[in-house]
Amino acid sequence: MSKTFNVTADCKPNLHYMVDLRSRLAEIKGYVDRGEYFTIHRARQYGKTTTPRALKEYLKDEYYVVSMDFQMQMSHAKFRDENTFSVAFAKAFVRIAENMDMLPGRPLARLKTAINENREELELVELFLHLSDICRDADRPLVLMIDEIDSAANNQVFLDFLSQLRGYYIDRDKTPTFRSVILAGVYDIKNLKRKFRPEDAHSMNSPWNIAVDFKVDMSFSAGEIAGMLEDYEREHATGMSVEEMAELIYQYTSGYPFLVSKFCKLIAEEVVGSEDFPEERNAWTYAGFLEA
Repeated sequence: MSKTFNVTADCKPNLHYMVDLRSRLAEIKGYVDRGEYFTIHRARQYGKTTTPRALKEYLKDEYYVVSMDFQMQMSHAKFRDENTFSVAFAKAFVRIAENMDMLPGRPLARLKTAINENREELELVELFLHLSDICRDADRPLVLMIDEIDSAANNQVFLDFLSQLRGYYIDRDKTPTFRSVILAGVYDIKNLKRKFRPEDAHSMNSPWNIAVDFKVDMSFSAGEIAGMLEDYEREHATGMSVEEMAELIYQYTSGYPFLVSKFCKLIAEEVVGSEDFPEERNAWTYAGFLEA
């Protein structure tokens, strides 16, 4: 099946034309290697899902990456109280751990027992004790990645979950925990606040003030766009001037990933075959660019 330019959901290398993400992934890996916690927050269709999924593959030789999606694995009902959330999170964690080459070990078995036999007693404190034991016994560091965190941001249980992550991060020199935690969403949850006492609306603090600023540029450069067009050119032999087209697209889109792909998709699927641009060699030109 021929590749296409993708403008919906995440990009998959075997299905879609993509920019080379390796330099960006290496930069993000630096955050992980330093043991930093951070949020990848960008507008919709800016690579927030594609990049973490590629990062999981990039890190797999050095880390166990537990990658979750709160939109898929944690429905609204799962946030109604600590116990419900903790059981749902633990189930998802165990399922992911068993699907990758993470040695189960006794700590993971104890977490499964807590889910199956003592689930009424499993709340955040108990959940994190189990997670700490798993991190301690694992033969390589664990990285936790959670996508679509916006769906959870207004829930008190989620804020309490962040507070647990924060507490273990602060105590990481004494208590085993995740090497790095990466959250992905539209908004920067670093600005979320947590009430320490429900009756005191003025007693507020951020549960995610341990997170470092994420400064990796997620937009595409003209050179990265050119690399994607070269991939297309190898398959279609349009005769386009790759560098010229890449620069035109970059100038028009400022490298916004969705707009880059959308622009290329318009040329490839709408302009090509039109009355004025019957063939690909006509469309991948300055005139075709203006038509798109």
